[in-house]
Amino acid sequence: MIPVEYDLILSTALFCIGLYGIIVRKNAIIVLMSIEIILNAAILNFVAFSSYIGDASGQVFALLAIAIAAGEAAGGLAIFLVLFESHGTVELDKIRLLRW
Repeated sequence: MIPVEYDLILSTALFCIGLYGIIVRKNAIIVLMSIEIILNAAILNFVAFSSYIGDASGQVFALLAIAIAAGEAAGGLAIFLVLFESHGTVELDKIRLLRW
């Protein structure tokens, strides 16, 4: 059995990668993927502690969170398609400068 510390280190690394993608990158699709990475880090924490405690409630919550994340990603991509059609770009800095 893998120690819970390894899972927490992996979760922290995923969270830092996602945070870097949100802060540094300006492409809206990369920002959406970074938010998904942060969400996956939180889900990994739920699964790790659920396995450590021996209770399945964290794993059930992880399945629900994955389903919600799939819906959020589909909605975000739909919004980005509309932004690309109207502005011709998905760069966040350029979209902020343009007015509807």
